[in-house]
Amino acid sequence: STMFLVGLSGGIASGKSTVVAVLRELGCAVIDADVIAREVVQPNLKAYQQIVHYFGTEILLENGEINREALGNIIFFHPEKQQLLNSITHLEIQKEILKQILKYFLLGYRYVILDIPLLFENKRFTKFMKYTVLVYCDPPMQRSRLMKRNGLSRVEAEARIASQLPLDEKRKLASYIIDNSGDWENTRQQVLKLHAHLEDSLDFLWARLAVGTVVAGLGGVVYLLLWHFIS
Repeated sequence: STMFLVGLSGGIASGKSTVVAVLRELGCAVIDADVIAREVVQPNLKAYQQIVHYFGTEILLENGEINREALGNIIFFHPEKQQLLNSITHLEIQKEILKQILKYFLLGYRYVILDIPLLFENKRFTKFMKYTVLVYCDPPMQRSRLMKRNGLSRVEAEARIASQLPLDEKRKLASYIIDNSGDWENTRQQVLKLHAHLEDSLDFLWARLAVGTVVAGLGGVVYLLLWHFIS
């Protein structure tokens, strides 16, 4: 048996943050790829310097940090620049994700949830997941939520939604669906049911024993774990 990874995703304004909040309350190990993406581009880090070199200082805020909204607007209208940004940040993001997976492995967690916004669009991650979970809501509600949250017109909201794989397409790819079209309690009950199922899974790694072997100096265990997740 091995500790397993669960990929969590959704669509813009589908309510993924609500599901993540419930999972954290339950004590689940959640790795937020979006948070890591912000951390690896902090001033003076390697990725930050490369981004400023290629995109210019006009994407910076007064405090020197990257203006994510300004950068997001650039790559939204110029897909080739999005590929450039990905080439700069992806390796750094993957390295940090791997470090956090290793941490939870050593702490003995049964499974780790990887919160990846574009999980189904970027298929390189799905092959590492034992299960995938989609936070879903019906398209009209998704559009309405996005318009209200971001202050967008209907046309602007539809353009943002169209830049991602449709939720109905993602439904076909996911192992589990959390339907967030209803109220908070309905969503919460679905998350509780999913958590119970994952906790009962037999795919569990006796990680506390691994902690002992690592402490005893068997570094090969760590190497094999790393190789398992990156190969």
